[in-house]
Amino acid sequence: MKLLYLGDVVGRPGRRGLDSLVPRLRAREGVQFVIANCENASGGKGIDPDNAEQLFDLGIDVLTSGNHIWRNPAIVPYMKDNARLLRPCNFPPGNPGAGWVVRAVRGSEVTVGVLNLIGRVFMGPADCPFQIAQAAIEEMRKQTHIIFVDMHGEATSEKVAMGRFLDGRVSAVVGSHTHIQTADETILPGGTAYLTDAGMCGPEDSVLGVKTEAVVRRFLSQMPARFDVASGPVLVQGALVDIDEATGRATSITRVRERVAA
Repeated sequence: MKLLYLGDVVGRPGRRGLDSLVPRLRAREGVQFVIANCENASGGKGIDPDNAEQLFDLGIDVLTSGNHIWRNPAIVPYMKDNARLLRPCNFPPGNPGAGWVVRAVRGSEVTVGVLNLIGRVFMGPADCPFQIAQAAIEEMRKQTHIIFVDMHGEATSEKVAMGRFLDGRVSAVVGSHTHIQTADETILPGGTAYLTDAGMCGPEDSVLGVKTEAVVRRFLSQMPARFDVASGPVLVQGALVDIDEATGRATSITRVRERVAA
């Protein structure tokens, strides 16, 4: 089966890019399951219920998130009834929503598990992603042997370590959060596809999706600055993973990097 993962969706431009490209990628590549990180999808930080519904309507099967998931208060009650929108599994127990889910592939008996983790290096407080991942995967493997992991983190070393730690136990580990696509896609020895960061789905003429002048002004002055989402052509970045349905092992991983005109 072919699984498509899309990096951090940034604001309205990112949603527009997915609206244009997801149907094309499904048709052109034979994609059967789509995952996207939505934590910046509403105004550049957070996600609101309307935008979550919009992304699901585009054909995305599961939404992952990260440190900005609680930015919009309205998402809290929404998550209680919408298991397809994940928050990091290693957030404290009792937080709204779930950290993993198992979903059926449309028109098929095949199921896919999605696990959302967040790193601790250069990030806010969270429980150990390695121990939480181990426990979650034991439960997930009772339902499916196809498991995708979104490792939302800042430090490349932590993401690489997670890939190695889970090699042979999951189908893929792909990083998010930095908005910069890395070029280290590989199949690890145990059959797990790995990419340190998928990149972003957002304005190309920007700094991580934000208007360039605001970010530069902040660096120059060290004064607070409003970070508005940029405009113009959109980069849609992510990864396409081929998975053997019989074993859950990945057979290939290819970076996705396509431009959508303004």
